[in-house]
Amino acid sequence: MDVLYLLIPVSIVLVFVIIGIFWWALQSGQFDNIEREGERILRGD
Repeated sequence: MDVLYLLIPVSIVLVFVIIGIFWWALQSGQFDNIEREGERILRGD
């Protein structure tokens, strides 16, 4: 039971870290043109 006092805050912090990384990726334009990479593979330049 004592381990829950450690795991619950760690899991909450982990969720905030994941949300922060996802927000950063959205703001930096990582998902602006996701079709480009698929087309690049098919062209074979």
